[in-house]
Amino acid sequence: MARGYRFELVKLVSQWRIRLLVLACWIAPALFVAAVSQQSTLPVDTLFGRWMHATGWAGPLVMLGFAGSWALPLLTSVVAGDVFAAEDRLGTWRHLLVAVRSPRRIFAAKAFASLTVLLLLVAGLACSSAAGGVVAVGNQPLVGLDGHLLTPADAAVKVLLAWVCVLAPTLALAGIGLLGSVALGRSPMGLLLPVLVALAMQLAQMMPLPVAVRLALPSYAFIAWNGLFTAPAQLAPLLIGIGVSLAWAVLATALAYLLFLRRDFTNPSYDGSGRRVVTVGVLPLLGLVAMTVAVLTTSITATDTATARATATGSGIGQAKVQSSVATAFAHLYRMQTEQLHRPAVTEARLRATATCDKGGLQVAAQGPGNDWRCVVSWHLPGVQPAGQAVYQLDVTPDGRFMADGDGPKEVNGYFLVRTPEGDAPNPLWQFDGNVELLSTSKG
Repeated sequence: MARGYRFELVKLVSQWRIRLLVLACWIAPALFVAAVSQQSTLPVDTLFGRWMHATGWAGPLVMLGFAGSWALPLLTSVVAGDVFAAEDRLGTWRHLLVAVRSPRRIFAAKAFASLTVLLLLVAGLACSSAAGGVVAVGNQPLVGLDGHLLTPADAAVKVLLAWVCVLAPTLALAGIGLLGSVALGRSPMGLLLPVLVALAMQLAQMMPLPVAVRLALPSYAFIAWNGLFTAPAQLAPLLIGIGVSLAWAVLATALAYLLFLRRDFTNPSYDGSGRRVVTVGVLPLLGLVAMTVAVLTTSITATDTATARATATGSGIGQAKVQSSVATAFAHLYRMQTEQLHRPAVTEARLRATATCDKGGLQVAAQGPGNDWRCVVSWHLPGVQPAGQAVYQLDVTPDGRFMADGDGPKEVNGYFLVRTPEGDAPNPLWQFDGNVELLSTSKG
């Protein structure tokens, strides 16, 4: 087994495209993050993109969002999606079977070799982007998704955990790549299968699906790491996403293994079997989705409350959750703004910030995603009798992320520059990102 693993690993690393991918993953992210961090215009539509001027730990998170959507599906296609199909194109199966004499060892060696290369590529993306950000910007604190400030050490740990968490959905796509490479032979569809599956699941995540269906897809684990950057951390969706992804990885790899053992290697013109792809590949994975949806729905509604039932069958984005998230983020960022403007210090507890939000006016139910949310935040300053108020327009996406845009008063949440140790930066209360936890954390 060890000799077979080394042999397959050498075959993969000897390919020029794999060498180029390794080189690109270990160099390109550092150059990209360093270059973007020095630009006057930042990718504010990307999570943590607005903080790339302030801290070097925002860069690897921006790269993580890009990698989960595009880079990792492409990498799994090139590596896992071609590891078996390459033997079909070259016609070397009979030679390999004579040398190894065990289809089981061949499958295991190829699977572990492709996994090793994928881990090397993911490690390159994470290390390179982190190094580029820290060198170009510095090791400063990072603002979390609820506005609280993470120390540089805490930010480094959270960034590392976020990259580790996306290994689970990457393994799920790798399992799909192995399945397509085995079942479809030299057909190019086997190479494209992980990308097509990832694209379909991304499109599904953009739709207003019920929470149980959203969490039943492994693609949710590519964005569930957002919950690590709130206090307290939103771990339930993240752990569910990791568990679902690992279940997909195990099932897809097991199906690929069964198909590989049943294959007739005496036919040199074998080009895959479409019927087997449907019966052995697609149907079991769809069955896994249906079973996961049923289990999650049952678990969410176990409390037998109206909130739990609405969460299981709805989007999970409700008025109370949005109000709580906006008020918490505003209180943390107001404290940051106070320190930057050298005003008397104030704590979140003394501010007693609250938010009143509605969606599309009083005639529309205040729930679900949309760009028509409007929130009025109220707070109290020590020694000041009247309460302060600020208005925000919110764009809430189906996955729970929202962007708040200040709509007055100008001296509170308007656009102006504040002086920070890292240089001039926009008012932190002008625009900020947040995250609504889709699963209810209480029984009421």
